[in-house]
Amino acid sequence: MEFIHFIVNPVAGYGKNPITEPFLKAYFEEENYTIQVKYSTFKKQAILLTKESILEGATIIVACGGDGTINEVASCLVRTPIILGIIPIGSGNGLASNLQIPSNVEKAIAIIKNKKNTQIDVGSINDRYFFSNTGIGFAASVIKNYEQKRTHTLWGYITATFKSFKEFGDAVDSEVSIDKSQIMDNPFMIFISNSNELGYKVSLTPKASLQDGYLDVVIVPKIGRLKIIFLILLMLFNKQHILKEVKTFQTKKIQLYKNKGVDFEPQIDGDVQLMGERTLNIALEEGALNVFVTQPFGIVMG
Repeated sequence: MEFIHFIVNPVAGYGKNPITEPFLKAYFEEENYTIQVKYSTFKKQAILLTKESILEGATIIVACGGDGTINEVASCLVRTPIILGIIPIGSGNGLASNLQIPSNVEKAIAIIKNKKNTQIDVGSINDRYFFSNTGIGFAASVIKNYEQKRTHTLWGYITATFKSFKEFGDAVDSEVSIDKSQIMDNPFMIFISNSNELGYKVSLTPKASLQDGYLDVVIVPKIGRLKIIFLILLMLFNKQHILKEVKTFQTKKIQLYKNKGVDFEPQIDGDVQLMGERTLNIALEEGALNVFVTQPFGIVMG
């Protein structure tokens, strides 16, 4: 008997997703599954609901939402035997796409019922986790503007990008040290990724892998507006490496320190968070999360 709990963001999928207990009971037969559905109605509530489900003995916990909901649920399951299931009903769904989990609810359910799971790497940023990516600068600004939109769609990302571009000249003067050595004035973007997709098939780190034991880092120093436009266009075609200012490398850990300017406000899996700290210690934990996947993905353990 599997005790499977579903943590659902009810506003994901434009609030029209079908995930209710009666709906799920048509797929999860009572003789094999005991199911429970919980709804998160405010930010970070999915964390509380997941911790509650762990105490209640859930053996499988399914995150139903976008990357933000998945982050909240998965963060509670790192280094535990509980397996994460994903039903991607959010907007970008970058992690689910990287894991080859379709946005079709019935097909995502079939992956969970197939019970093929694997272990993936997890990124940590101070006392928090990320599964797709984190970063500061322009990428975080885009996410911040996107969060203010009423509707979360691809067009919302595009308009948020244009707004961030317009705000570029008003950026607060800052200085960031990387690994206590390289010092950058007003870096345009520092992006650290565990997966190969942001969402909507856009990628800054197309060669990144959830199972290679490395984080992929993209660093772009302060650049002018014309080069920003050029970089944005290159990003749409995953060709950002063409711009000579773009530096990419792999690492297992990286430290960012704010020498000057306001405290760090990075985006973490598509959610901007005011850290209230001037040092970000970012590292990788290899194979720290069990997740249901399609058969072709990686090395299947279950």
